[in-house]
Amino acid sequence: MSAHAFHPTVLREYDVRGIIDETLGADDARALGKAFGTKAVATGGKKIVVGYDGRVSSPALRDALVDGLRSTGVDVTDIGLGATPMTYYAMFELDADGCIMITGSHNPPNYNGFKMMMHKKPVFGEAIQELGAVAKAGDYATGKGGYEQVDVFDRYIDRLMKDFEGASFTVAWDPSNGSAGPAVAALAKRLPGKHYVINEEVDGTFPNHHADPTVEKNLEQLKALVREKGCDMGIAFDGDGDRIGAVDSEGRVVWGDQLLAILAGQLLKELPGAPIIADVKASQALYDRIAELGGQPVMWKTGHSLIKSKMVELSSPLAGEMSGHIFFKHKFYGHDDALYAAVRLLNAVADQGGSLKALKDGLPAAINTPELRFDCDDFRKFEVIKEVQKRLEAAGADMSTVDGVRVKTADGWWLLRASNTQAVLVARCEASSEAGLDRLKAELVAALTASGVEPPADL
Repeated sequence: MSAHAFHPTVLREYDVRGIIDETLGADDARALGKAFGTKAVATGGKKIVVGYDGRVSSPALRDALVDGLRSTGVDVTDIGLGATPMTYYAMFELDADGCIMITGSHNPPNYNGFKMMMHKKPVFGEAIQELGAVAKAGDYATGKGGYEQVDVFDRYIDRLMKDFEGASFTVAWDPSNGSAGPAVAALAKRLPGKHYVINEEVDGTFPNHHADPTVEKNLEQLKALVREKGCDMGIAFDGDGDRIGAVDSEGRVVWGDQLLAILAGQLLKELPGAPIIADVKASQALYDRIAELGGQPVMWKTGHSLIKSKMVELSSPLAGEMSGHIFFKHKFYGHDDALYAAVRLLNAVADQGGSLKALKDGLPAAINTPELRFDCDDFRKFEVIKEVQKRLEAAGADMSTVDGVRVKTADGWWLLRASNTQAVLVARCEASSEAGLDRLKAELVAALTASGVEPPADL
């Protein structure tokens, strides 16, 4: 019944994440298992699914986590190595009471962490802090839970194919040596057309490039393959398969908000007037496009758990983030599955003329910065946002404070928010002209400088 204190930086807003052997280790995994199991037992939960990604540290964390869970009396179903969405899928498919995925997501190889669901809902915010409190008190449930290993891989691929509408394309795929590699390769084999898969071997050191498809330099291999093979498109995944990236036949990046606009183009034909959610980093062009298609655009906080909860609240069939998390409740379970999103993207492109390039060309060409991420101490980053917001309020700025500050001006908008997963501030600007973009950047620089933050070189 030993009490355990987590490092103050690892209990994040929507998952648990830290640096192996610095802020996170096997003792933390065991304590998390005990705390999670205690909460599960208290709310009538008995069966918990566990999966893990391809990081070098993941098997040891899995062993400790399972040990902690079973010590509270819950039964563990271990589905082994795979993508995060496969773990979510297993929870629904096997009708479990919760799941924990061991993954460092898109972070560097020395990171790892845990994404959790309880009673089919994401565990985030206050619920994560409560797990920390249970561990600190050391007041755990006790019992002797069972353990079984279940292979859901083939069922998962079958489920991905279930909603595929038969379109034939030539596609390049890059799972980035992440844990989705085998599933991406299996899916590509089942699809009609021609398919080329690179970096499908699971390698927790990510030898070919960093496993984050929202950073353009990580898509260079994919772009080269698209050009070399004359592909209709290229599709990339992050380290655990819950985020999608895409390029068109010319190798141009189709960003997360543009993908959501294309997916909405098909979905709103079937569900006119539906609410479609996007995070605060998305382009104004996306919100305008959803409205133009007859949908109801909703701007919400960044973060997979926060978006999932908002979807339930609004009965939204589709949501997405700039970071490439795409969530389908329409025909699916409402969680972020990049492989499923890829299948739906193939459907949507076929439904709207058959060319991803043409669909990208048809979207308004706003002038914007990429997502700018710059270091800021984990404790200081939220204070900076409060200071900036206070000064903007005093100046009477037109802004949204749904998540950080998103300021609207005659030129366009700029955003500043604190990341919930890393010690960074995140910024973005979008304008209708280069001169307007320069003015927005200058405003953002002034806001940062006034709080003593060194603006990134990109600004």
